[in-house]
Amino acid sequence: MSRCSGMTGTQILAGVVIAIAIVVGVSAVFMLDTTGKSGSGLGDEYTFDIEHLAKVDPNLIIYEESEPQINTSLQNSKAIAVDSAGTIYVAGDSLIRIISNVAALPRTIKLNGKPTSLAVAEDGKIYVCLGDHVEIYDGAGEKLGGWTGLGEKALLNSIAVYEDNVFVADAGNRIVIRYDRDGKIVNRIGEKDAERNIPGFIIPSPYFDLAVGRDGLLRVVNPGRHRIEAYTFDGDLEVYWGHFSNTDVKGFCGCCNPVNFAILEDESFVTCEKGLTRVKIYDPDGAFVGIAAGTEQLVAGGAAQICELPVNCQTGGFDVAVDKDGRILVLDTARNVIRTFTRKQQL
Repeated sequence: MSRCSGMTGTQILAGVVIAIAIVVGVSAVFMLDTTGKSGSGLGDEYTFDIEHLAKVDPNLIIYEESEPQINTSLQNSKAIAVDSAGTIYVAGDSLIRIISNVAALPRTIKLNGKPTSLAVAEDGKIYVCLGDHVEIYDGAGEKLGGWTGLGEKALLNSIAVYEDNVFVADAGNRIVIRYDRDGKIVNRIGEKDAERNIPGFIIPSPYFDLAVGRDGLLRVVNPGRHRIEAYTFDGDLEVYWGHFSNTDVKGFCGCCNPVNFAILEDESFVTCEKGLTRVKIYDPDGAFVGIAAGTEQLVAGGAAQICELPVNCQTGGFDVAVDKDGRILVLDTARNVIRTFTRKQQL
């Protein structure tokens, strides 16, 4: 976890070379298409062979699949949320499925667009992101209102409701927007600002998640930097954790991970990675604890691919939520099912 707070001619020349390399690398990242519509044209020979990385030490797996999988009946599931009563909400296609009891038929809310994320407030209102704007529904499916769109470039990928605040992650504009509950913009969070030691978000693919912790800090994934950052509601960067690694299970792999996360009751983090699909647990300070589900458990045959180039990994990210009993609910967007994982009993 990190907190925000005379040379020779040869050294100067080396510094210039390094600076140029960094500028070129960063420029390449920002030229990437966050929609995935532009391709790199590279052949299969550039795909990193990571078959052996899909296998993990069984001693690191501290959760087990504990319930039958729940079929969402969606063709393109995108996001999952759980309310305080344990009711499950899944968004996809142009619908929201509400599953209060696996033995009963789910309720359905029809939407006028394709959802990308949703959140359920304590008062039962459902907030859903539809492309460039937010809409609000009650539990019966009645539309209560919609907020002004944020423009053609906007791509809203995550939403969180906390007291009188609604936070939305806009991957298209690489910014977090804080609203009040009436839809008025209060401020923007995470814009690059050297004076405030804020480096800015790098969003190479359309995954950009956030959540509010029980400590009152807003956690936001900075996927291109392979870390989770904590901000005050006024936009001060307080702390961050996470690092890149294609080989060390403690790090986040590929171009841009994690893609989604959730926060457990004890403030531990549950993270999802795409490419090398896996769900991991980190303690409140960001130290690796273990694996909830590895690639072999989540993907048929343990198939995986580290995406060195964002264009190769624009889809496939699983979403995750946690319920009041500490169970991890993984939305398997490949099979469009919900999978439940429970902590193994300690011997």
